[in-house]
Amino acid sequence: MGSPLEKQLGYVFRNKNLLTTALTHPSTKQGEDNQRMEFLGDAVLEYCISHMLYEKYPDMREGELTERRSALVCEETLSFLAQRLNIGGALRMGHGEEQALGRGKHSILADSFEAMLAAVRLDGGIEAAQSVILRLYQDEELLFALRGRDEKGLLQEYTQARNMSLPEYTVVEETGPAHARHFVVQVSVLGRLLATGQGCSKKAAEQAAAKAALAVCSAP
Repeated sequence: MGSPLEKQLGYVFRNKNLLTTALTHPSTKQGEDNQRMEFLGDAVLEYCISHMLYEKYPDMREGELTERRSALVCEETLSFLAQRLNIGGALRMGHGEEQALGRGKHSILADSFEAMLAAVRLDGGIEAAQSVILRLYQDEELLFALRGRDEKGLLQEYTQARNMSLPEYTVVEETGPAHARHFVVQVSVLGRLLATGQGCSKKAAEQAAAKAALAVCSAP
């Protein structure tokens, strides 16, 4: 029969312990958590999406394929898919993270989604993982459209169009426990500090900083 999550996935685990580990957040501090699986799942997802796009778009150039893949494996897309599967409701996490509304955090949902894909790969092989990923990404155009603006890319375009140096991003603060980091990043151009951004990952903080910098640059 399988659990509700397995039904959503269209895959029933032979080794249920793999799924349990994939859904165990580090904040539980009880036995093995999903961090190692997240590492593997990231690679599995990137390979499967790369293969899917390669087959689906024979005339698409490398740069276009890379851009589309980036949109399909970004945190925003992964957390959206995790919410569709209700992974947040199935997670095992510590009381502190639970109180901090961890079940709804995009970073946690995205990481757990990748860990779950790794569990499928370990349980049923790459073919099983590829089958699950293709099913989850059958609305690829919708998922591609979900991606927010690439603020870093836009800022780089802005500086290049004006023959300025590339933006430089510096992490100025990193706080919080390993499972709930908080980053503060500054962005500078030609040595001039433009803006600061914050986020639960370095990438998110950089995007926030770039967005703030664009607002500064476009101000009258």
